[in-house]
Amino acid sequence: MKSSAARVARIITRLNIGGPAIQAIDLTRELRSAGFETCLIHGKLAAGEGDMSTLLPVVGAEVVYVDDLVRPISPWKDLRAFWRIYRSLCRWQPEIVHTHMAKAGAVGRLAALFYNRTRSPGTRSRLVHTYHGHVFEGYFGSPSTRMFLAVERWLARRTDAIIAISPQVMTDLTETYGVARETHVRLIPLGFNLDRLLSITAADRVRAKAALQIPDGAITVTTVGRLTAIKQHSLFLEMARLLGERSSRFVFLIAGDGELRAGLEAQAAAGGIGVRTRFLSWRGDLETVYGATDIFVLTSRNEGTPVALIEAMASGVASVSTDVGGVRDVITGTTLGTLVPFGDASALAHAVATLADDEPLRAAVGAAARASVQERYHFKRLFSDITSLYWHLLENRGTLL
Repeated sequence: MKSSAARVARIITRLNIGGPAIQAIDLTRELRSAGFETCLIHGKLAAGEGDMSTLLPVVGAEVVYVDDLVRPISPWKDLRAFWRIYRSLCRWQPEIVHTHMAKAGAVGRLAALFYNRTRSPGTRSRLVHTYHGHVFEGYFGSPSTRMFLAVERWLARRTDAIIAISPQVMTDLTETYGVARETHVRLIPLGFNLDRLLSITAADRVRAKAALQIPDGAITVTTVGRLTAIKQHSLFLEMARLLGERSSRFVFLIAGDGELRAGLEAQAAAGGIGVRTRFLSWRGDLETVYGATDIFVLTSRNEGTPVALIEAMASGVASVSTDVGGVRDVITGTTLGTLVPFGDASALAHAVATLADDEPLRAAVGAAARASVQERYHFKRLFSDITSLYWHLLENRGTLL
C-alpha cells in the first residue's frame, strides 16, 4: 500500500565518485523532509572506480542494487537490468522516475515507459532525466554518436522534464545536437554540501601540507578525477614536465584512480617528474587534498559541470582549466580563474607559473572563487530547484508549460 508521501524512483548507472552520485545520494537523503519517499536504484562500478556506496544506507530510503546495470553497452546485461528495474518500479509504484547518467537514462526510462503502459493515465509516473554532460562528444566515435543521438531524441520526446546542469549542456541539447525542445529542458546546476571546503582556514592549510609531507616553500599543483581518457591526465603531466624544467619548487598531486594509472605513472617517470608527482588514489579527506593545494588544474577534454573545479574553488584555491564544456559556466571571468585552450600544455604551464609567482594574486582569485561557488553551487539551492520541479510536474499532470 502506498503512503501519503509522493514516491520517487531515482535511477543512476553507478555510484562512482563524482557529481552525479553525490547529487543522487544527497537528494535521496534530504527529500524526505519535503514530502518525498525515495527508492534509489544503482548499478555496478567499473574496475578501479572510487565507490560512494559507502555513504549508504540512507535512513528512510530503499536501495536496490542492479549488478547488470553497467556503463558499457552489453545487450544481455542491459536486458536483464531493464527487467530488474521494471520489476522494482512495479513494486515501488513511483509518482516520479528520475534517471541520472547515460546508461541509466536509457535503460531506466525504457523500463519506466513500459511500466507506464500498465498504468491508467492518471496514475502514470512522471519521467525526469538529468544530463550531467553527454556522450555526444569525446567518448565515442561518429557511428556510435549518431546511434546515441537517435536514441536520446526518441527518449526525450517521451520524457516529461529534462534537466541540464549547465548553460553549455542546455545549449548542446537544444541547439547543437537537437536532442530536446527548449520548452522541455530546465537548467538546474548541481549543488553540493560544500561546508567542509568553505570552512578551510590558513591554519588548516598548514596542517594539510604537513599531513601530506609537502616540503616548506613548495608550490602544490593538484588535479582530482578519474584516471580516464576524457580527463586527459597525460596533458597534466606534460604541463608538469614543463614546469619541472623551470623550477624544482613544484610538487604535483593526482587524486583519483582508474584504468590509466600505470601508464600515467610511467609517463611521469619518463618525464623526470616521477619523484615530485604523487598519485594519491581516491581519498575521503578531500579537505586535506584541497587544503594542501596552492593551484588546482583541470585538463579535461569535455566537462558538463566540473565538480572537482567547484570543490577547489570552494576551498579558496586559485584554478587553471582547459576551456571546454561547462567550465566557462563556472569560471565566468578572469577574477575567478584562468582558462586556456584544450591541449595546450605550454599555456597551462604559463598560467600556473604566473599564479605561482604572485601569491597575492593567488589569494585574491581563490577568495573570489570561493564566494562565487558558495552562492551558485550549494546543495540548498539544488534542493529548492528539484523539489519545486517535482511538485510542479505532479500538480500539472507532467507538463512544464
